[in-house]
Amino acid sequence: MATKSQLVGYVRKSKSGGALMLSVDAEAFSKAKKYSSADGREFVRLVANLDKVQEILQGEREVTSLCQISNGE
Repeated sequence: MATKSQLVGYVRKSKSGGALMLSVDAEAFSKAKKYSSADGREFVRLVANLDKVQEILQGEREVTSLCQISNGE
């Protein structure tokens, strides 16, 4: 089974530098695979590469991708 990565949005540092800003494409988010927790709430699991996020925090990079990773389909 092949691993599939779907771009959902971007991560960047806020202009003030005190937060990470997540920009999520509404259409991609609505199509993203969801899962249910034990209490019945639905969630979407998204992934950002930790090394690239650290580069953003250190000022070495402006932006990185926010993706959903799934097996096959």
